[in-house]
Amino acid sequence: MRPSSLSFQQLLLIAFLLIGALLGAAAVRALFSLETLLGQSREGTAQAIALATAAQSLSERSLTMERAARQSLVLRDNQLRQRFTEAAGHARDILKRLEDNELPGEFAQPWRRQIDVVTGLLEGPADTALDREREVARAFRELDGHSAAIAQKVQAIIAARNEALQAGFERNQQQLTQIVTGSILLAAAMALGFGIWLAKPFQRLERAIVGLGENRLDQPIDIRGPKDVRRVSQQLDWLRLRLTELDADKARFLRHISHELKTPLASLSEGVAVLGDGVAGALNPNQAEVVNILQHNTQVLQSQIEALLSFNAAAFEARQLRRERTDLRALLEEQVEAQRLHWQAHGLQVRVEGEAVVAPVDREKMASAIGNLLLNAIRFSPHGGTIRLVLLALPARVSIDIVDQGPGVAPADRERIFEPFFRGERQPEGAVRGTGIGLSIVHEYIVAHGGRIELIDDARGAHFRIELPHAS
Repeated sequence: MRPSSLSFQQLLLIAFLLIGALLGAAAVRALFSLETLLGQSREGTAQAIALATAAQSLSERSLTMERAARQSLVLRDNQLRQRFTEAAGHARDILKRLEDNELPGEFAQPWRRQIDVVTGLLEGPADTALDREREVARAFRELDGHSAAIAQKVQAIIAARNEALQAGFERNQQQLTQIVTGSILLAAAMALGFGIWLAKPFQRLERAIVGLGENRLDQPIDIRGPKDVRRVSQQLDWLRLRLTELDADKARFLRHISHELKTPLASLSEGVAVLGDGVAGALNPNQAEVVNILQHNTQVLQSQIEALLSFNAAAFEARQLRRERTDLRALLEEQVEAQRLHWQAHGLQVRVEGEAVVAPVDREKMASAIGNLLLNAIRFSPHGGTIRLVLLALPARVSIDIVDQGPGVAPADRERIFEPFFRGERQPEGAVRGTGIGLSIVHEYIVAHGGRIELIDDARGAHFRIELPHAS
């Protein structure tokens, strides 16, 4: 089954199952290792007890054999002799078990030879019984020495086994620690890998949504990944196509309505002009005043329609960016030079500040935005004032400040300064009233670049700041 045929939820479940299986396998391995260690510990303890008990029992059998042997010699009692024989047999069996548990033959053989000596002393004539009884006593004293040596060796065997068991515990502990640590690290690496792998489609979705918000409608949206992510990608591409259609419909509507308005407006303007020229007869002063009012308002309406068409064209062009690596300082200097006659006629000084910064922008549209802001600053600056264009490179963006020394923007106008056809209350004396679309076009161009423009509070003059992302 291919990952692309699964949903994000299914892939996430698979990732959790894989990580859980890995940690579960480590836990089961640790459980089995612990059970093995406990089994070895129990077995080692049981063997140690059995060896210690056998060594102690061997010493106790020696006492029983000595008592039975000496009494059988003194009393010449066959039953006591039989008791000695049985005790010696049991002692030999104990010694055999000790040999099976790593007791060296150099400890067992002297003990057996001494028992054979005692057994030989029990045979003989009755008149030598007392002498043989004393020899038996000496033989058992030597046997006790051999039993003590065997007991000491058994303790050494038990200690060696305990050390070996402890060493095994430590080895298993190290292996278990390595397994658990490796499993945790591998699980963390898998979780990180799955997280990065599963997050990539959502990062691409985020970029696609940002692109829609920045009106980059010419770029198809095709995001590979889980099937639910691909379904969202298809819906976003449908939304992109729908927004493109709506933009086209809006442009057609504005062109149509503008055309429909311009035709009767042209007739109205011609009719008013005919009246004003006296073609239909001489006008009295009141009539002439009315005609002048009509002429003024038809001109205003004509300029509004042309501004509407200009704004519509600019809004459409803002979505058709042709980005190229551009030296923004050189761009600012070009705009200052292009309007030199204008700002020199007002007795202004214009300064460009900041180091050269290269950014991927649409050179023509960015030049139009800067030119509009500079023209606006020149229009509102007092005679002899200074206009500053400040370029600053920041870690993730580049900012361009345009600062003048004019009257600034009235507080009541700040919220609406970038609205189409809005004209603030503070206008230069004697200047022709603008259409109110210049800053709106600047806003469209800057937003299309993924940036923003804002009006900065300043004590004097207007201070506009442009911020563009992805400066390099």
